[in-house]
Amino acid sequence: MNRTRTLVRGGMLVGTDPALGALPRGDLLVEEGRIVAVAARLDAPGAEVVDARGRIVAPGFVDTHRHTWQTAFRGVGTDWTFRAYGATVHGRIRPHYRPDDVYLGNLLGRLEALNSGVTTLLDWFHCADRPENADAAVQALRDAPGHSVFCYGAGVADEPIADEVRRMRARLPDDGMVLGLRAPQRTPMDTVAADVALARELGLRVSVHVHAAASPPGGDRPVAEMRARGLLDDRTTLVHGNGLSDEEIAMLAGTGCSVSVSPDVELRMGLGRPETGRMLAAGIRPSLSVDTCLTAGGDMFATMRTAFSVERGTGGGLTAQDVLEFATMDGARTLGRGSRTGVLAPGMDADFLLLDAEDLTVFPVTDPVGTLVSAGHPGLVDSVFVAGRPVKRHGRLLGVDLPALRARMLASRARIAEAAGVPLHGPWAAGDGRAGALTEAGGEPDG
Repeated sequence: MNRTRTLVRGGMLVGTDPALGALPRGDLLVEEGRIVAVAARLDAPGAEVVDARGRIVAPGFVDTHRHTWQTAFRGVGTDWTFRAYGATVHGRIRPHYRPDDVYLGNLLGRLEALNSGVTTLLDWFHCADRPENADAAVQALRDAPGHSVFCYGAGVADEPIADEVRRMRARLPDDGMVLGLRAPQRTPMDTVAADVALARELGLRVSVHVHAAASPPGGDRPVAEMRARGLLDDRTTLVHGNGLSDEEIAMLAGTGCSVSVSPDVELRMGLGRPETGRMLAAGIRPSLSVDTCLTAGGDMFATMRTAFSVERGTGGGLTAQDVLEFATMDGARTLGRGSRTGVLAPGMDADFLLLDAEDLTVFPVTDPVGTLVSAGHPGLVDSVFVAGRPVKRHGRLLGVDLPALRARMLASRARIAEAAGVPLHGPWAAGDGRAGALTEAGGEPDG
């Protein structure tokens, strides 16, 4: 049996080449980590056979913006506003992170994403208080068996970053790093322009947080200012975008920018309505992202469902197919990987999922795309393949010592909580749902 040649047989295929369409029963042939054929029936003598009967076969999800280092404090920000998040996390918690804490947060957060079907993830890292933290974050991403892009967050302060960005760039492959810009709503535009110039010198894409909640009183026009300075192009991803004017959204479309929408966090933190529909109307195919597991769950199923429900509930014409594409092929394009992943088609990396179509929460499956968007959940993820290699099979991650990692994570969380003076158990809010007395410390982050 040839283990470099795998035939995935008899599944319900979705997210295939649009010219082929969904297949209620189809086969997928993988050779040397790439998809070589997709059809209703394939013969591949000698290939290893993966039985996909009773399974939906879908492209791996692509998360285009996640602050993975925060995993240790999952759920504590459920009641927080955006300002409370900034003051508490960046003012109280982040200063106490050591490299091992960063490593554990990134590793367990990346494994969580992988476990729920995210095969490609952009780690928007803004805990680079010291070089060793950034090194630990990158090592954790390398130790998790998925495609990961490291986004070096330049921070908020107007401080020199060029030497450190160049050092990190030398450690990472061409498409393995993005530069996270300092937000133009809180940083001088000259600093933002210098960051963009550095990114272009080093051949890096850029990602930047922009939304109305971060605007000064009276508002401003960050997109218009960036466009006037020539800082927007098809290498730019704008994160969130809530409350932008129609004119500024048109500017994004006209300059070829991509957009990452985080619907759960945007709604819960009070950033405003997710702008999926307005982006589509302007000709921008948005991608989806989790953002932070302090406030929302870390799986793409919930993210898809929220995006779909909000837009449909407010009169938008979004379809389930649109939302699945946001979470797969549009996410891949946002990261500059549209020619490599995000769709089940010949020539693409074999990044795909087997989802249990016989689970009672979805059985019987009549419309697999509609089912995944309306009723999908992480418990359906039976198997995950990255570049043709199984990293999860029959509901279990492979080659991961989770008990040992859990013990290390609990010790890390306890140490940080004690150093920061925050409760180890229970909510951090003091009755008003906005982080109470913790809000007086620190400043606002870039997301």
